[in-house]
Amino acid sequence: MDYKKYLVDCGMRMFKSGLTVETWGNISIKDPETGLIYLTPSGMDYDIIKPDDIIVMDREMNIVEGERKPTIEYGMHVRIMNARPDVHAVIHTHPVDSQVFACLHRDIPPIIDEAAQLLGGTVKCAEYALPGSDELADNVVSALGDGAACMMANHGAVCVGKDMDSAFRVCTVLEMTAKIYHKALAIGEPEAIDDEKVSFMNDFAANHYGQGK
Repeated sequence: MDYKKYLVDCGMRMFKSGLTVETWGNISIKDPETGLIYLTPSGMDYDIIKPDDIIVMDREMNIVEGERKPTIEYGMHVRIMNARPDVHAVIHTHPVDSQVFACLHRDIPPIIDEAAQLLGGTVKCAEYALPGSDELADNVVSALGDGAACMMANHGAVCVGKDMDSAFRVCTVLEMTAKIYHKALAIGEPEAIDDEKVSFMNDFAANHYGQGK
């Protein structure tokens, strides 16, 4: 696979989906064969990024290829992948409804089946730290745990997956859950799905739902 071209296409996919605005947000993908991590560059419009603008790093954060400055959050991407061997794609977005809860420093519980199946348990909000800092990277890794998503206080959301399609599905379900939770709170206190049923549905979606499982 041409990971550089693929990442350029994924950047446009993120931008067109409305999950971020302007040059904010960043994405990465890992080549499982080499362990190299491909990242978007810092501060460039997604519609002008070319394959040669993509930065390639190893797991020690050494730049292997690329002349551009990497996304300011490169440490977060690499640390997530180092901590989670199952993760091969990381998407950092700035979606509106998820950011509402990020600004409140409030977790999002699994209130709908889709969230239970794809996000697992409660989506936690990482403690605030400055963008691009080691502290923020550590906070995100901690809040993410073994889950599929977390929020960054006053900042945005981070979604991960075994591949880019999985990570994008997590982004979509997280924002849908945040939107529903936001609306439901205007009426009352939503009831979360209990942990046992969340575990069952999460396992079912991962290992039994769909063809070829």
